Amino acid sequence: MAPAAAVAIDDDDSIEDTVRTTTANLNYLLPDGPSINRRFVSAGVEVNTGKYGPYPTTIRDGRTIRDHFGLDRHGFRLIDAPTTIQNFHDSTEIEAKYQDEVCAHVKAAYGADVVIAMGWMLRTSGNIGKKDPAPNSVPEKGKPYRHYGGLQPAAGEVHVDTEPSRQLAYAHRLYATKARPNGGPGFKRFVISSFWRTFSPPPQECPLAVCDARSVRDDEGTPNELRIVDKIPETEEAMLAPMEEAQLAAAIFHHSDGHRWWYFSDMVKDEALLFKFHDSGSRGEGLGWRTPHSAFWDESFRGEANVRESIECRTIAFWE
Repeated sequence: MAPAAAVAIDDDDSIEDTVRTTTANLNYLLPDGPSINRRFVSAGVEVNTGKYGPYPTTIRDGRTIRDHFGLDRHGFRLIDAPTTIQNFHDSTEIEAKYQDEVCAHVKAAYGADVVIAMGWMLRTSGNIGKKDPAPNSVPEKGKPYRHYGGLQPAAGEVHVDTEPSRQLAYAHRLYATKARPNGGPGFKRFVISSFWRTFSPPPQECPLAVCDARSVRDDEGTPNELRIVDKIPETEEAMLAPMEEAQLAAAIFHHSDGHRWWYFSDMVKDEALLFKFHDSGSRGEGLGWRTPHSAFWDESFRGEANVRESIECRTIAFWE
């Protein structure tokens, strides 16, 4: 299926003052937490060791000016992204088609030479215990939990899923093993992104907010080590054991009055929010190279909103 054609970008920032806003609590990292930050994930549950606190935050609705936003300025863009998937709870259908669809949309949006997918995850703002879990979220007997293709709660802390210092080596590994396993010319730039789609009816009670990348300083962010486990540790001592080398990590953020937040109300199934985790070509250039994000409870549509069900797919794009 051919991806949607590119749309001209509006460069006038004054239009941002014309939109509707809502106020919601975003959970930022508090300054008095532990020295080691970790996120433990297992089937249907995620636990952070860091201490987070709610900060009332103005979140702007970009729906009426959606063509204003640019990936290389803001770090995110709402794109038209038609899908052939009929049932997003059917992991067999998703595995067969969805990641190829995503790669085609991302390649068109960036103009990259090659894009590879790095897995998908369903999320919901509803009660996971009352839902039939996606098959991949339940470990096979005798096998460890795999953080891929399952059903997880909405991620409710301000974060970016990559930690900057670890991404160049990661990109080289993926280029050699996934993008060009038979050899290639090498790459000049790479971008790790999230392709986020909600497939429940609008309006959604718990949409995703993204932060204008230009409002985030390059020196912001604290590493949050990722631990994928069969069972969440029961004691603080186990959670805060010494860090290990080469662990995957995200970046989590302390509050800043300068952060400028956006979302897109009333998203539908054939749209997607594409936003950057890490852009090697924009860092240090004053452009949008990473996008903090968080789910939030939207009170704009009180009494009318639906449970949010969404699917996210990570990709890495290469320019050779």
